[in-house]
Amino acid sequence: MDDTLRRAALEYHRHPRSGKLRIEPTKRMVNQSDLALAYSPGVAAPCEEIAADPSKAEEYTARGNLVAVITNGTAVLGLGAIGALASKPVMEGKAVLFKKFADIDVFDIEIDTTDPEKFIEAVALLEPTFGGINLEDIRAPECFAIEAALRERMNIPVFHDDQHGTAIVVAAAVRNALVLQGKTLAEARLVTSGAGAAALACVDLLVSMGLAAENVTLTDKDGVVHSGRAGMGPNMARYARHTDARTLPEVLPDADVFLGLSAPGVLKPEWLPLLPERPLIFALANPEPEIRPDIAQAARPDAIVATGRSDYPNQVNNVLCFPYIFRGALDAGATTINEAMKVAAAEAIASLARQPAPEAVTQAYGGQKLQFGPEYIIPTPFDPRLIVEIAPAVAKAAMDTGVARRTLDIEAYRRSLSQKNTRSAQLMMPVFEAARHSRTRIAYGEGEDDRVLRAIQVALDDGIARPVIVARRRILERRLPALGLRFELDRDVEVIDPETDHDVIRPLIEAYRSVAARKGVPAAEITRHVYRRPTVTAAMLLKTGHVDAALVGGNSEYWSQIEYVLRIIDRVPEASRVYALSGLILEAGALFITDTHMVPEPSSEQVAEMTVLAAGAVRNFGLEPRLALLSHSSFGTSHSPSARKMRKALEIVRKAAPDLLVDGEMHADAALSQPIRERLVPDSRFEGPANVLVMPNLDAANISLTALSASSQSPIVGPMLVGLSQPIHVLTPLTTARGIVNLTTIAAAEVGQRR
Repeated sequence: MDDTLRRAALEYHRHPRSGKLRIEPTKRMVNQSDLALAYSPGVAAPCEEIAADPSKAEEYTARGNLVAVITNGTAVLGLGAIGALASKPVMEGKAVLFKKFADIDVFDIEIDTTDPEKFIEAVALLEPTFGGINLEDIRAPECFAIEAALRERMNIPVFHDDQHGTAIVVAAAVRNALVLQGKTLAEARLVTSGAGAAALACVDLLVSMGLAAENVTLTDKDGVVHSGRAGMGPNMARYARHTDARTLPEVLPDADVFLGLSAPGVLKPEWLPLLPERPLIFALANPEPEIRPDIAQAARPDAIVATGRSDYPNQVNNVLCFPYIFRGALDAGATTINEAMKVAAAEAIASLARQPAPEAVTQAYGGQKLQFGPEYIIPTPFDPRLIVEIAPAVAKAAMDTGVARRTLDIEAYRRSLSQKNTRSAQLMMPVFEAARHSRTRIAYGEGEDDRVLRAIQVALDDGIARPVIVARRRILERRLPALGLRFELDRDVEVIDPETDHDVIRPLIEAYRSVAARKGVPAAEITRHVYRRPTVTAAMLLKTGHVDAALVGGNSEYWSQIEYVLRIIDRVPEASRVYALSGLILEAGALFITDTHMVPEPSSEQVAEMTVLAAGAVRNFGLEPRLALLSHSSFGTSHSPSARKMRKALEIVRKAAPDLLVDGEMHADAALSQPIRERLVPDSRFEGPANVLVMPNLDAANISLTALSASSQSPIVGPMLVGLSQPIHVLTPLTTARGIVNLTTIAAAEVGQRR
């Protein structure tokens, strides 16, 4: 690496605290009672339960979600045998990936021995602590014996990622690349450069998936692995061929697939013409591949090339696999990770690459087009769908092959993973269930926006909407294929094209004239608004009953779109204003804030009104609202106009909704901490933290929302408009495709409730 990268890496690992991991408690520890439960005497209760039934360990301890990443530092990355201690940064990095991608907790363990028997004994004795073992960076051939011995001795999954993680991702990539090249795995011929642990694991898995063993030729630094060769390592003899060939170029004419897991520059450009038509070149040596992709494709434009590097297309990266195969194995209570589970993982990865990539993925990769083809044969590591596809496939395979100790409802399990996968999904799950299969007609004003189109695909897949798109058809016909979206115009969605659908647009003009003529819209502008302002078009489709709900805006200033909406859609009788409610998912749970976008300086009556409306909206998420009216004052400590406003608002709310769990005026820390609140007042109306913060003005609400979202990296759910008589929401310019899916779901659920 260059000196700049080296310095940056050292600073990254050193500050603000050393290393990449820390341990945090999952239970409260703030008083003597908590101590008595966490340790003596309370801890005796789960100990006795586990002693009587060892399976209870996963119920009362972290074992069921705890994996050990273990090495002796004999084959680290591209660094070699640097020793156990020097390998620790790599093992911490592996731990971070487990947590980041699959929410699996990890202890990294570096064992200071090169003696396989001592290593085996040390790891085997750790079984009571862990739900699974991930072996890492152990040199061949010792790694084969170590893994085999531990699999035999331990009744939990043992997985050598350098072998099997690589094999699973390679198998998925080979499967898809062969499809693109018009070849089949059963007919393909494969030549390796490298015959170590990873290469042999790749070949073994491909053979179990249909590659003919007799179509495999191994080569390594000593040349072709042939039947007359002496001193072959473990597992090599199975693929030793009867051949007079002794060098790599001699066997390349047979290679539909070149699989390199060896050393830099092994595959020479002048040899590439030897390969058959449409070859696969997997040059996976890291950091420098067997051949650079640009060199390979200059010589063989018909080839599909993959490497282990992130700066080229088709990166074969183990992170596509190991977090999710462990997630599925742990959740099924698997006693091992067998061949069927590995095949299931490979097939799931391959299948995912053939589906359009979501917006979150294209954003992570600079907006580049990610569509199944020669430069996109496997998903990217930041594809949020990986856990939802791979873990259930692995769990099902574990159940089907009899190694699972738990039986999972796979569809329910898939939904629970989706809930964990995106933080907003944790809040959205009850609403999603309410909206599922509703097939609500929803108009999308900005129907040409990529975010909207991606969200529409998800809404169709999940059965939560029958989209009506306000857009120019000629634009959609170009854009849908470019985005890799599967839905078809006029079959899956209705298109309202202002350029051609005059029979639909003209009735909207007269209807708009009747509602807008006396609301500041000049008569000469009426027709232009309906034809040229998609927010007006979509809102009028809702007003006239053509659709059940609408989502508008997203490409211009929020308030300019709100003004169109308020001219067209009436308020509910009990609301004097319309307010915006926004949600966040924080570590402590869901938190809503109002009013984040609409009323700059609400009166006491309006604060009370938004409080009651927010409570109703929060109940739609399956939550009992606990509302705190916030101020710089806590329970009468100040008599400023703002404090008096919030106190008066509380009085109004309690008269209007006496059963509502609401209190105030109070500081934010009192709202979120019961002990602080109890010190201030003895009779607070609710227990635990508030889940709805009612702000004294728009500045406080919006600043709090955006600060909390940025600091916690929590996506914003909303803003949701409350107080309107029909479901319509206005997108902000920063709303993501996932945010649009959330608002689609909320709108569909609102329609169901109104029905």
